[in-house]
Amino acid sequence: MKVSVKVPATTANLGPGFDCMGLALPIYNTVTIEETVLPGTGVEINVIAENQSADEFSLEHIPMDENSIIYKAVELLYNSIGQTPSELKITIHSQIPIARGLGSSASVIVGGLIAANELLGKPADEAALLSIATEVEGHPDNVTPAIVGGLTLTAGEDDGSIVYRKIDWPEEWTLTVCIPEYELATDISRSVLPKEVPMQDAVFNAQRMGMFMQAIHTKDSKLMKLALKDRLHQPYRMKLVPGLEKIAERLKHEENVLGCVLSGAGPSILIISEKNNLDKIKSIVKEVWNDLNVKAELITLPVEKQGAVVLTPDE
Repeated sequence: MKVSVKVPATTANLGPGFDCMGLALPIYNTVTIEETVLPGTGVEINVIAENQSADEFSLEHIPMDENSIIYKAVELLYNSIGQTPSELKITIHSQIPIARGLGSSASVIVGGLIAANELLGKPADEAALLSIATEVEGHPDNVTPAIVGGLTLTAGEDDGSIVYRKIDWPEEWTLTVCIPEYELATDISRSVLPKEVPMQDAVFNAQRMGMFMQAIHTKDSKLMKLALKDRLHQPYRMKLVPGLEKIAERLKHEENVLGCVLSGAGPSILIISEKNNLDKIKSIVKEVWNDLNVKAELITLPVEKQGAVVLTPDE
């Protein structure tokens, strides 16, 4: 038996929502798991790059054995029902750029879990899948929108369960994702964050989260411009993304730009704007990065409202 699952990319944090907000985007990885009949073959993992964004160099650093995060996720699911994984062939068709802050690891964790769950006869419900995926990923902000789609607000409870709510993204607001050619590993990006932050910074972000939710619900562009600010992670990560500070400063003066934030741990940048002036926005980013010899792909995308999908055999 063979199962394929298509999983969207995600952008997390969105400024003030550190480790608790994520948004699905229409770039996809497809994970296929097949039970093999040859005893003793163990697990076989193959990664196929669908385009240049998933470059060969970065694929070399993905473990292709039991140390892979996708295998760890599958193993946890099997163990939760008292089983161990049999001989499995796992194939990842990769379109989501790796180590760019677009949820590539979350996508393969989610794809592997859902595919394995199908093979096992669906013993795990959505809550269990969210819990296992978060245990492997470390936080729920990427895996939640990867599973359910859309914009999600998430929280992990002490018992390991995940509480989330989907929130409608205003169609009037456009997302432009700027993906530089270089990688930035999440562990490196997290290593620059302080273990403690000043109380006023924590209060600042709590205020901005409240503003963010109100701005989303009322489609208040002026409020969203204030809400997209952050003091918990972006000031510390700024030095890891050359040109980000200058890009953000220049975009502040563009009337239709609501904000410029890091996508997840970076180095990709997410620009939120009203549906015009996109050429000017992209030209500013290109100009700054060209001066720094940074090549990048700039794409304007809608929100992916649907999360991971089990594909039919002919898809």
